Amino acid sequence: MLEKVEGIVIRTRDYGETHKIVTMMTREKGKIGVMARGAKKPKSRTSSVTQPFIHGMYLLQIGSGLGSMSQGEMMTSLRSVREDIVKTAYASYLAELTDRHIEEKQPDPFLFEQLLQSYIWIAEGKDPEIISYIYELKMFKKAGFAPQLDQCVNCGNPEGPFSFSIREGGFLCVRCKHLDPDSRGLTEPLSKLLRLFLHMDIKRLGQVSMKEENKKFLRQLMDEYYDQYGGYFLKTKKFLKQLDLFS
Repeated sequence: MLEKVEGIVIRTRDYGETHKIVTMMTREKGKIGVMARGAKKPKSRTSSVTQPFIHGMYLLQIGSGLGSMSQGEMMTSLRSVREDIVKTAYASYLAELTDRHIEEKQPDPFLFEQLLQSYIWIAEGKDPEIISYIYELKMFKKAGFAPQLDQCVNCGNPEGPFSFSIREGGFLCVRCKHLDPDSRGLTEPLSKLLRLFLHMDIKRLGQVSMKEENKKFLRQLMDEYYDQYGGYFLKTKKFLKQLDLFS
């Protein structure tokens, strides 16, 4: 039976000379994989709607295994993302993070909205690095390894100042900092910002600016935390680091 779903293309893979296997994050069905027959042909009806980061409505045949795409209609092209190497790099990272940590066919409309809005903000020129922090924390929470950012992970003290402990998995207060001598001290604004990033709906993101040194500090924390708990090597993260070195 054909079903109409709203989806975002997060990965494509060539299959034979003319077909594509498309992985999509959908609102109704969660992450699914479908065969788009003939999608590599320039005149195919599905050629334009199976490009990375396309947001559209799709008519799909969904079964127990790989589904098939009948047709699609573009809703948001996000063309500016595909035309900018930095935007593409961040969008690809969010896509790979999603693909790695989301089980197939488990609907999560909220996470779908967070991914879609992240792409829209990136396309509109908002800081992709800040957007990536927010989405990463959402994904860490979904995957079950988000850091404790509401209180001290050891004693439950909600009052700062805090340090961030990779080993303990979140904030340590002054009394508990001795549990991890390698924990990193946080300023009060930075600890509040991390907590906000974890809990906020990304649709509510306004104009957030951060000093470059704070962004680099947070990126190091997030990367080390993911390396400890994430469990997957992400090719797109490596590319982001190369871009950072180049810039």
